[in-house]
Amino acid sequence: MKSALSAAHPCLSALALCAAFSIAPAHAAPACPPLPADSGLHWNEQTASGFLVCRASARDGREVLTLMLTGNDPGIPLQRALRQEKDSFAGETMHWYLPDLGGQEPPGYAERRISVVKLQKDRYAQLALYPGSHDELGSLQQLTRALDLNAAAAAVAAGR
Repeated sequence: MKSALSAAHPCLSALALCAAFSIAPAHAAPACPPLPADSGLHWNEQTASGFLVCRASARDGREVLTLMLTGNDPGIPLQRALRQEKDSFAGETMHWYLPDLGGQEPPGYAERRISVVKLQKDRYAQLALYPGSHDELGSLQQLTRALDLNAAAAAVAAGR
């Protein structure tokens, strides 16, 4: 049986459910760092207490970049033998690595990259690139170098 309030104002019921399950309303400010307008990419965002995951998809629907910001070390072993390019992210020096896929090398493997960057005490960024070509790899590395993490860092710090 519906209450008189929920029958008269179904939107209030939806907002109450959002509040009960700590789901941000659709008009909440995005926490993922802004992407350049000419990049052709858009974010799919997932937030929870203590972490933020931003997945960038290209116009063709392919996921090409994943950024996860967290307060916990992801604990991903990055083997020196898989080390590739030296780079920087959020003012920190870092290296890109080929992902360890247990010896498997699926199509596009040579261009895939991962990294973990310690930003501050109890602040980590985990990055993964899934380019379709060597040229796209360079473009994605350049894009990650330029990401402004201020809004994203504030969201993680606030526990969103």
